[in-house]
Amino acid sequence: MSSYLYFLLLLGFVSLLSDLTYEGARGVIGPYLAFLGASAPVVGFVSGLGEFIGYSFRLLSGYLVDKLKAYWGFVFFGYALNLFAIPTLGLVGRWDLAVLLLILERIGKALRTPARDTLISLATVQIGRGKGFGIHEALDQIGAIIGPLLVALILSREGSYREAFFFLFIPSLLALSILVLAKKISPKSIELSMTSRELGKVSFPKSFWLYIIGISLVGAGFADFPLMGFHFQKINHFSKELVPLVYAIAMGFDALSALILGILFDKKGFSVVLWALLFSLLAPPLVFLSTNIVFIILGVIFWGISLGAQESIMRATIAELLPLEKRGAGFGIFSALYGGFWFLGSFLMGILYTYSLHFLVILSIGLQALALPILFKVKKELKRTP
Repeated sequence: MSSYLYFLLLLGFVSLLSDLTYEGARGVIGPYLAFLGASAPVVGFVSGLGEFIGYSFRLLSGYLVDKLKAYWGFVFFGYALNLFAIPTLGLVGRWDLAVLLLILERIGKALRTPARDTLISLATVQIGRGKGFGIHEALDQIGAIIGPLLVALILSREGSYREAFFFLFIPSLLALSILVLAKKISPKSIELSMTSRELGKVSFPKSFWLYIIGISLVGAGFADFPLMGFHFQKINHFSKELVPLVYAIAMGFDALSALILGILFDKKGFSVVLWALLFSLLAPPLVFLSTNIVFIILGVIFWGISLGAQESIMRATIAELLPLEKRGAGFGIFSALYGGFWFLGSFLMGILYTYSLHFLVILSIGLQALALPILFKVKKELKRTP
């Protein structure tokens, strides 16, 4: 096994354990906030706000990562916040305090993500960017599968939300331990690349900005799972124990699609991003309008596939579009604008939920459909690039 692949796998296992922690909690955040007294608009607002803050902070952290070259410092501090925030959810009895902890966890992710993605982009040069980001996302989502399943098991045994959150302290601690090992064995060429490169005056290409606009529209129309979980509990199709299980199914298809789409991306290029977007367009009507459990689960599967694309090949595209000197800032810009639009879309969908599920679905599909001609333009721009 090459040192690059070993290093990438260790980073993947760190994300696996971190996502086991966060996604284990996330699968019950909607029902938990409802349990604490939050309404549907609050759940939609909180879902979007957490993502908006988490993504917008990446704009600053991405710039600072490139300027300070403190990649490992940002990565370690970001993961440490996760260790504190998620288990502490078990100590609160008010939805507003739970929201503060969820936002703190998102800030931690914002601090670590541009630095971590830059490390991944450097490690994937040897094995293919799509495949490398796909492997990382697949491992990441294995944790996202295990976490909700463990939480579902705890709740099914008449455990409380508090007990479930306290349990998640264990994978958080393990993630930090493996991160220390990854730092120790990181290939020398990666370390040299991080310390020797300069910011320079390289400009962002037109294709990058077009891509950002298109993907931001996708984010605006992408329903977040807390609102979906809230809906599932509202229509009484799933018990509180089954909601995280449904989320685990989505994460399973997220992991599988990330790996498959990543391999296809290295072979077929940007066209794979466009095909993946079709799954995202099919998910909303199945999830929010269907009363048949089979169709609802199918919608959740499509949602998981589209999420896998966003977390793998849509990230890998940034590394393809930008030179190394701009990559940290580029990941930050991508995340900030994507998250900002995700926040607005989630908030609007939370409001529309109380009025009309049909309007919610129209908004979701319409925004994502607007992205298609823009992304086709990106494809043409990439073809012109020598």
